[in-house]
Amino acid sequence: MNRFFDRLPLRLTITLLAVLLIATEAQSQQTGLELSRTLAETATQPTKNWPLPPKGSVALADKTVVYIGEDLRNAGILGVGTGIREAGAAIGWKVHFLDIGSKDSKREAIFRKALALKPNGLILGGMDGVANSGYLPQFRTAGIPIIGWHVAPFPGPVEGTPIQVNVTTDSLEVARVAAHFVIADSGGTASVVIFTDSRFAIALKKSETMAEVIRSCDGCSVLDIQDIALDRLTMEMPAATARLLKKYGSRWEYSLGINDLYFDHAITALVLNGQAADGPPFSISAGDGSPSAFLRIQNSSYQKATVPEPLLFHGWQLIDEMNRLLSGLAPSGYVTPPYIVMQENIWSTKDRINLFDPENGYREFYLHNWGRTPRR
Repeated sequence: MNRFFDRLPLRLTITLLAVLLIATEAQSQQTGLELSRTLAETATQPTKNWPLPPKGSVALADKTVVYIGEDLRNAGILGVGTGIREAGAAIGWKVHFLDIGSKDSKREAIFRKALALKPNGLILGGMDGVANSGYLPQFRTAGIPIIGWHVAPFPGPVEGTPIQVNVTTDSLEVARVAAHFVIADSGGTASVVIFTDSRFAIALKKSETMAEVIRSCDGCSVLDIQDIALDRLTMEMPAATARLLKKYGSRWEYSLGINDLYFDHAITALVLNGQAADGPPFSISAGDGSPSAFLRIQNSSYQKATVPEPLLFHGWQLIDEMNRLLSGLAPSGYVTPPYIVMQENIWSTKDRINLFDPENGYREFYLHNWGRTPRR
């Protein structure tokens, strides 16, 4: 955390530290269930009040970037790509999209193709930055800045790699907020099963954090932690769900997942075992926020809440961060806060097409900074 603050502009660092000190002082006066309720309530406040990033640079002209997605079938990675496409068109840049498809056999060829396109910048989406660092030195040698989305557990540069910016909501804050929501919703009595994928450092840290928060609640318990790879959910999640229902029965009150995908594949087993759509186990995701998850939440059907990423906003931020780097400026240091979506605050499907999109005017803000249109 100290390294993160070291990288921020002094004025922004002082502001963030002041906010943290105020929050810490307030939290020190609260304990247990009261604290969980406060944190959950704070994370459901209207996004019109979200802060905007610090001002950047006027848009550079005629730039080309490549976006490599770990797997564009993943709603989060695809959603960020949609934001990059929007922002790229708005700033006047050309954007190439490449998809690894979670296939290691394609990985080297995809990075080679990206380099052959001779881009001004490279953006990585949803992959482990450290695990893929062996493909990146050739880009650094060519003077191509590298940034990413969800390439490490924390915002900022990725240590040990040439990745200068990782755009993400702080994964541990997301995990904490999701777990505190469960404590608050249960009245401090939740029995929880946690789903994770140990192949990814970010997933493991999130599940460990959620377990720590639940265990800090005297009346709560972690029944089980299930390690199921995301690319094997179709095959393994239905059987795992049935097995857990048989083992724990009514004791299984809540599910916490590192991603909404776990709950996509749990429904069949829940239905066949006679679990009510609006009853336990209540599912809460500390994940990206998928269209299917939003539909379940809207209809009180096998999911209670999710902590989504503002995917389109992050796509715009990635283009702005790249424009800053290419202009010789430091990264913005901006981090979006965690937000809980539940039935009480979810939007109409027809209004948002099942995407979480903050209402803080970030598009107009970026366009004004880039010199593309006056700010309203």
